[in-house]
Amino acid sequence: MADKRIAWGITGSGHYLRECMEVMHGLNNVDLFLSKAAAEILQQYGYQHQIGKVYQDKTASSVPVELFYKGVYDRVVIAPCTSNTVAKMVCGISDTLITNIYAQAGKCRVPSIVFACDTATELESEAPKQKWVNVYPRKIDLDNVAKLSNFEETTVVDSIPALAQAIRGLGA
Repeated sequence: MADKRIAWGITGSGHYLRECMEVMHGLNNVDLFLSKAAAEILQQYGYQHQIGKVYQDKTASSVPVELFYKGVYDRVVIAPCTSNTVAKMVCGISDTLITNIYAQAGKCRVPSIVFACDTATELESEAPKQKWVNVYPRKIDLDNVAKLSNFEETTVVDSIPALAQAIRGLGA
């Protein structure tokens, strides 16, 4: 299993994006999966993604998910993960690259770690250009995170230390 890779998905959120990128860059064998919004967000925040292979959400059928059937990945990390993506995952919708890798990982019994953005009634989040803003997740967003945390093969984390610990717990 030492040669297996981590599939790291990024959605369209700047919430702890810098810290998630730092955790990701500290790992070996990572391939990056970007939603359409993530590709935009990385540019807005000025981040480069020079790590492993990079897959972008450019195909209707999410072609890269076939890699899960080939046993290439031993885990999925989605960090940061927007409330939109969490809601889709909870409803079983897999119409983007990120929701598709999550669904296929589950179908292949590959563990997923999700760093959800909306985990408390009030959060401080980084906006572009180093501005910090207060964010107040809605009840439905918090409810969806709670639902997702009960899904099989899924660990939902609410902080960068918890993210790093969950990755280490899976042998990274």
